[in-house]
Amino acid sequence: MRVDETTVLEAMRFRHACKVFDPKRRIPDAQFEAILETARLSPSSYGFEPWKFLVVQNMDLREKLRTVTWGAQRSLPTASHFVVVLARTAQGMRYNASYIWHIMRDIHKLPETHLQKRESLVKNFQESDFHLLDSDRLLFEWAARQTYIALGNMMTAAALMGIDSCPIEGFPVDAVNAILRDNCGVDTNALQVSCMVAFGYRTEPQPTKSRQPLEAIVQRFP
Repeated sequence: MRVDETTVLEAMRFRHACKVFDPKRRIPDAQFEAILETARLSPSSYGFEPWKFLVVQNMDLREKLRTVTWGAQRSLPTASHFVVVLARTAQGMRYNASYIWHIMRDIHKLPETHLQKRESLVKNFQESDFHLLDSDRLLFEWAARQTYIALGNMMTAAALMGIDSCPIEGFPVDAVNAILRDNCGVDTNALQVSCMVAFGYRTEPQPTKSRQPLEAIVQRFP
C-alpha cells in the first residue's frame, strides 16, 4: 500500500509537541495498538530490539511520575495514553550477553553454526567500529539512540491517524528509574528509562512551526 507524499507531509505539519490533551477523549484501542505495532516493527541495529515500552494508564502511577517529570506536568494528567520507553543497559547489549544470544537464536532463528560468527561480527562492531566497549554508558546510549527510531515511528503513525503526541525528556533519570523499579518491577540493572511519549487529542491551537529552511540543513552531492 502506498501513501503519497502529500499525505505524509500533511501529517508531519499536523504533528507538534502537544503539551496538554483533552482528558475526555480516548484513543480507540485499535488505533493505539497500531501505534504500538509500529514500535515493534521499527528497525534496530542488528535487529536486537533493545527496548521495552511501558503503557502507563494507572493515574496513581502517573501522578508519581508527574512529581519528578517536569517535562510532562500537563500531559501526564491529561493524555489518553502515556508510554515510558526503556532501553537495555550494557548487561544485555554486550556482544556476548544472554539477551543478544536469545535474539539471535530464538527470534532470528540463526543456525548454531552461525551464532559464533554473528557474535564475532557484533564484537568487532562494538569494539572497533563504534568503540562501544569503552564503557557501559556507551552501550546504554547506543541502545537508547535506537529507541528514538521507534519513538519517531510511533509519533508519525499517530499523526497519520490525526492523533497528537509529545516526546518527553524532561525528567531526572535516576528518580524515574527508582519509580519504575519500586512500582513497576522494572529491573533497572537491565532496563532504564530512555524517553517518554504522550498521546491524545489537543485542546489548544497548534503553534506555528519554526524550522530552518531545507537548504540550511541539506547538502547535496549530485
